[in-house]
Amino acid sequence: MAKREWVLKRNCSISPRQLAMVYAALCSVSLTVAAFFTMHGAWYILGFAILEMMALGLAFLNFGRHATDREHIALIDDCLLVELIQAEQLRQVRLDSRWTRVEPPEMHSGLIGLEAKGTRVEVGRFLTEWKRREFAQELQCALASGN
Repeated sequence: MAKREWVLKRNCSISPRQLAMVYAALCSVSLTVAAFFTMHGAWYILGFAILEMMALGLAFLNFGRHATDREHIALIDDCLLVELIQAEQLRQVRLDSRWTRVEPPEMHSGLIGLEAKGTRVEVGRFLTEWKRREFAQELQCALASGN
């Protein structure tokens, strides 16, 4: 069982399922209006409505793919397990907690670097600048107390 565990994730106000329902509602309203104008002779409105819905669909699809992105960091005995989930793809990195060095972000948009025995991973994508610095200090303290 993990001694310490952190889950860093996006702050999403809408789930992918809710997003699909919103998209369906927008499509039905837009296409209804476009059909009305098409029946009255303005056929090009339908083309613009379809183009608009395609662009909105692509934007919503991109948002939906990344809505569940997260970083899971667990300090288990002598191992620091880092799981990066982005667009439903999992990347797992195991670092020796005795040799792991935590590099706080240097720039305001920089990420926290974790490095041990030549393996490097960056975390903190979903945190603000101040939360990144706070998390880096907390992680350093947790790693130091584990030795």
